Amino acid sequence: MNETPELLPRPDRKTVDVAVAGRLIAAQFPQWSDLEVRPVDAQGWDNCTFRLGEDMLVRLPTAEEYALAVEKEHSWLPVLAPALPLEIPVPLGRGVPDEDFPHEWSIYRWLGGEPADRAVVEDLTTFGVDVAEFLVSLQRIDPTGGPVPGLHNWFRGGPLATYDGWARASLRTLDGLIPTETAEEIWERALRTPWDGRPVWFHGDIASGNLLLKDGALAAVIDFGTCGAGDPACDLAIAWTMLTGKSRAAFRDRLEVDEATWRRGQGWALWKALVVCAGAVGDGEGLPADASFVLEEILAAHERPD
Repeated sequence: MNETPELLPRPDRKTVDVAVAGRLIAAQFPQWSDLEVRPVDAQGWDNCTFRLGEDMLVRLPTAEEYALAVEKEHSWLPVLAPALPLEIPVPLGRGVPDEDFPHEWSIYRWLGGEPADRAVVEDLTTFGVDVAEFLVSLQRIDPTGGPVPGLHNWFRGGPLATYDGWARASLRTLDGLIPTETAEEIWERALRTPWDGRPVWFHGDIASGNLLLKDGALAAVIDFGTCGAGDPACDLAIAWTMLTGKSRAAFRDRLEVDEATWRRGQGWALWKALVVCAGAVGDGEGLPADASFVLEEILAAHERPD
């Protein structure tokens, strides 16, 4: 729990193509070998993802560290799903490594919808309340025996201090490009609000790409690779990555979030935005629009508290 990013392993990430997915299906799930395998439009980072026919999804981890989530998802998603108000992925098959693919992997039922985006959400305040309702339901599920923060979810649900070194290195990179003194003040304030509550279930990556819309409304939540039982503050980052003004206030009110948890959630959003911006600057690029938006929202909230 006290490891810093400098001590965490850097995944040896390797992607695979449709041919690998098709071969694994044919060898291990021959009943589905006649179904078409094709890549999804938007690939994630932790897994290579493919459609299997019209009703299923194949996820192949890109590194050993990401494969740690497979057992967790197969054990816990069937437990979580019946207690939640929205659809979530439920595993249909668990693949094993072979001589050419070294990780366990999964088959899920395909959940339709489009990724959430402010431009397509019909009512952002209703959306914020719906996300909060989902998180309230998730947090009410008995966490006994649930996976505690660790490498399987990159320490989501654990202390923000795990990423202090990374955040401060990013601040140094961004000095002169953003108000780093204010950002550091916000970060340090978040660090001073440690969590000492009862563990609850959290998703770990409540982000636009993992929230699916149908007809402009929230319909499903996907990708539970970072889920676990611990501090739920990491699930509050969406308050700054997607929500603004009234929608952010409605989200907070429905969750009944105390000030300390709210500050830690802001810290999670700030850490990710700093890292993304610093990475882009280090690559000789400008500040990315999405991460810059998050920084602007956090800095504005600091100047004019919600």
